[in-house]
Amino acid sequence: MRKLKYYVACTIDGFIAHEDHTIDGFPSEGEHITDYLESLKQFDVVLMGRRTYEFGLKLGVTNPYPAMKQYVFSRTMKESPDENVELVSDNIAELVRKLKNETGKDIYLCGGADLATMLLGENLIDEIILKLSPVLFGSGIPLFSGVIKQTALEHTDSKIYASGVLLLHYRVKN
Repeated sequence: MRKLKYYVACTIDGFIAHEDHTIDGFPSEGEHITDYLESLKQFDVVLMGRRTYEFGLKLGVTNPYPAMKQYVFSRTMKESPDENVELVSDNIAELVRKLKNETGKDIYLCGGADLATMLLGENLIDEIILKLSPVLFGSGIPLFSGVIKQTALEHTDSKIYASGVLLLHYRVKN
Protein backbone atom coordinates (compact mmCIF):
# COMPACT_ATOMS: atom_id res chain seq x y z
CA MET A 1 0.00 0.00 0.00
CA ARG A 2 1.25 3.45 -0.89
CA LYS A 3 1.84 5.99 1.85
CA LEU A 4 0.38 9.49 1.96
CA LYS A 5 3.03 11.90 3.22
CA TYR A 6 2.23 15.45 4.30
CA TYR A 7 5.54 17.11 3.37
CA VAL A 8 5.47 20.80 4.17
CA ALA A 9 7.58 23.75 5.24
CA CYS A 10 6.49 25.47 8.43
CA THR A 11 7.70 28.12 10.81
CA ILE A 12 8.74 27.56 14.41
CA ASP A 13 5.32 28.93 15.42
CA GLY A 14 3.49 26.45 13.15
CA PHE A 15 2.55 28.41 10.01
CA ILE A 16 2.89 27.21 6.42
CA ALA A 17 2.25 30.65 4.87
CA HIS A 18 1.37 34.22 5.74
CA GLU A 19 -2.32 35.17 6.00
CA ASP A 20 -2.16 36.42 2.38
CA HIS A 21 -0.82 32.96 1.36
CA THR A 22 2.67 34.26 0.55
CA ILE A 23 5.73 32.40 1.81
CA ASP A 24 8.46 35.04 2.00
CA GLY A 25 10.63 34.49 5.04
CA PHE A 26 11.26 30.79 4.45
CA PRO A 27 14.91 30.09 3.55
CA SER A 28 14.92 29.72 -0.25
CA GLU A 29 18.51 28.63 -0.80
CA GLY A 30 20.64 25.89 0.65
CA GLU A 31 21.10 22.16 0.86
CA HIS A 32 17.56 21.67 2.21
CA ILE A 33 16.19 22.82 -1.19
CA THR A 34 18.42 20.36 -3.06
CA ASP A 35 17.37 17.53 -0.74
CA TYR A 36 13.69 18.49 -1.12
CA LEU A 37 13.89 18.39 -4.92
CA GLU A 38 15.66 15.01 -4.74
CA SER A 39 13.00 13.69 -2.32
CA LEU A 40 10.26 14.35 -4.88
CA LYS A 41 11.47 11.27 -6.78
CA GLN A 42 9.79 9.07 -4.12
CA PHE A 43 6.35 10.29 -5.26
CA ASP A 44 4.30 9.75 -8.41
CA VAL A 45 1.09 11.47 -7.22
CA VAL A 46 0.67 14.90 -5.65
CA LEU A 47 -2.40 16.28 -3.85
CA MET A 48 -2.97 20.02 -3.44
CA GLY A 49 -5.67 22.26 -2.14
CA ARG A 50 -6.88 25.04 -4.42
CA ARG A 51 -5.00 27.82 -2.63
CA THR A 52 -1.74 25.85 -2.76
CA TYR A 53 -2.20 25.34 -6.50
CA GLU A 54 -3.17 28.99 -7.03
CA PHE A 55 0.11 30.07 -5.40
CA GLY A 56 1.91 28.58 -8.40
CA LEU A 57 -0.67 29.93 -10.84
CA LYS A 58 0.16 33.48 -9.70
CA LEU A 59 3.75 32.73 -10.77
CA GLY A 60 2.56 31.41 -14.14
CA VAL A 61 3.04 27.73 -13.21
CA THR A 62 0.09 25.60 -14.35
CA ASN A 63 1.87 22.22 -14.16
CA PRO A 64 4.00 22.37 -10.97
CA TYR A 65 4.91 18.66 -10.75
CA PRO A 66 5.16 17.38 -14.34
CA ALA A 67 6.65 14.03 -13.26
CA MET A 68 3.60 13.25 -11.08
CA LYS A 69 -0.14 12.73 -11.48
CA GLN A 70 -1.57 15.94 -10.00
CA TYR A 71 -4.89 16.41 -8.19
CA VAL A 72 -6.22 19.77 -7.02
CA PHE A 73 -9.12 19.71 -4.58
CA SER A 74 -11.53 22.59 -4.97
CA ARG A 75 -15.23 23.28 -4.73
CA THR A 76 -14.89 26.60 -6.57
CA MET A 77 -12.58 25.99 -9.56
CA LYS A 78 -14.67 24.88 -12.52
CA GLU A 79 -11.93 24.10 -15.02
CA SER A 80 -8.29 23.09 -14.74
CA PRO A 81 -5.85 25.51 -16.38
CA ASP A 82 -3.69 22.53 -17.39
CA GLU A 83 -4.62 19.15 -18.87
CA ASN A 84 -2.11 17.47 -16.52
CA VAL A 85 -3.92 18.72 -13.41
CA GLU A 86 -7.15 16.97 -12.42
CA LEU A 87 -9.72 18.90 -10.40
CA VAL A 88 -11.63 17.04 -7.70
CA SER A 89 -14.60 18.62 -5.92
CA ASP A 90 -16.14 15.77 -3.92
CA ASN A 91 -15.50 12.27 -2.55
CA ILE A 92 -11.98 13.34 -1.59
CA ALA A 93 -11.40 10.66 1.06
CA GLU A 94 -12.74 7.99 -1.29
CA LEU A 95 -10.32 9.06 -4.04
CA VAL A 96 -7.36 9.12 -1.63
CA ARG A 97 -8.21 5.64 -0.35
CA LYS A 98 -8.34 4.42 -3.95
CA LEU A 99 -4.97 6.06 -4.76
CA LYS A 100 -3.35 4.56 -1.66
CA ASN A 101 -4.50 1.08 -2.71
CA GLU A 102 -3.05 1.39 -6.21
CA THR A 103 0.47 0.26 -7.01
CA GLY A 104 3.09 2.93 -7.41
CA LYS A 105 5.27 5.31 -5.47
CA ASP A 106 4.12 7.24 -2.41
CA ILE A 107 1.67 10.16 -2.52
CA TYR A 108 2.79 13.72 -1.77
CA LEU A 109 0.36 15.90 0.16
CA CYS A 110 1.73 19.29 -0.79
CA GLY A 111 -0.86 21.39 1.03
CA GLY A 112 -2.84 22.99 2.31
CA ALA A 113 -4.07 23.15 5.84
CA ASP A 114 -7.75 22.43 5.13
CA LEU A 115 -6.94 19.38 3.02
CA ALA A 116 -4.43 18.09 5.57
CA THR A 117 -6.96 18.51 8.37
CA MET A 118 -9.64 16.58 6.49
CA LEU A 119 -7.25 13.77 5.49
CA LEU A 120 -5.85 13.47 9.03
CA GLY A 121 -9.41 13.21 10.34
CA GLU A 122 -10.02 10.34 7.91
CA ASN A 123 -6.84 8.56 9.14
CA LEU A 124 -5.34 8.80 5.65
CA ILE A 125 -2.03 10.56 6.41
CA ASP A 126 0.73 8.04 7.08
CA GLU A 127 3.69 10.36 7.58
CA ILE A 128 4.30 14.01 8.34
CA ILE A 129 7.56 15.51 7.11
CA LEU A 130 8.23 19.02 8.35
CA LYS A 131 10.83 21.40 7.01
CA LEU A 132 10.94 23.47 10.19
CA SER A 133 12.32 26.89 9.27
CA PRO A 134 14.10 29.22 11.69
CA VAL A 135 11.53 31.99 11.42
CA LEU A 136 8.43 33.18 13.29
CA PHE A 137 5.47 34.58 11.35
CA GLY A 138 3.31 35.44 14.35
CA SER A 139 0.17 34.68 12.34
CA GLY A 140 -0.77 33.04 9.08
CA ILE A 141 -2.02 29.78 7.66
CA PRO A 142 -1.48 27.05 10.29
CA LEU A 143 -0.10 23.59 9.60
CA PHE A 144 -3.64 22.27 10.16
CA SER A 145 -6.81 24.34 9.99
CA GLY A 146 -9.55 24.07 12.56
CA VAL A 147 -9.60 21.40 15.20
CA ILE A 148 -7.71 18.15 14.78
CA LYS A 149 -7.88 15.10 16.99
CA GLN A 150 -4.98 14.30 19.27
CA THR A 151 -2.67 12.09 17.23
CA ALA A 152 0.43 10.23 18.39
CA LEU A 153 3.48 10.51 16.14
CA GLU A 154 6.65 8.43 16.06
CA HIS A 155 9.86 10.30 15.21
CA THR A 156 11.64 8.32 12.48
CA ASP A 157 14.37 10.66 11.18
CA SER A 158 15.74 14.19 11.32
CA LYS A 159 18.43 16.34 9.75
CA ILE A 160 19.77 19.79 10.59
CA TYR A 161 20.93 22.01 7.73
CA ALA A 162 23.45 24.86 7.80
CA SER A 163 20.55 27.20 6.88
CA GLY A 164 18.98 26.39 10.26
CA VAL A 165 16.19 24.34 8.68
CA LEU A 166 15.38 21.21 10.63
CA LEU A 167 13.89 18.33 8.63
CA LEU A 168 11.67 16.17 10.84
CA HIS A 169 10.10 12.85 9.82
CA TYR A 170 7.18 11.40 11.79
CA ARG A 171 5.05 8.31 11.29
CA VAL A 172 1.40 8.81 12.22
CA LYS A 173 0.39 6.19 14.76
CA ASN A 174 -3.24 5.27 13.98
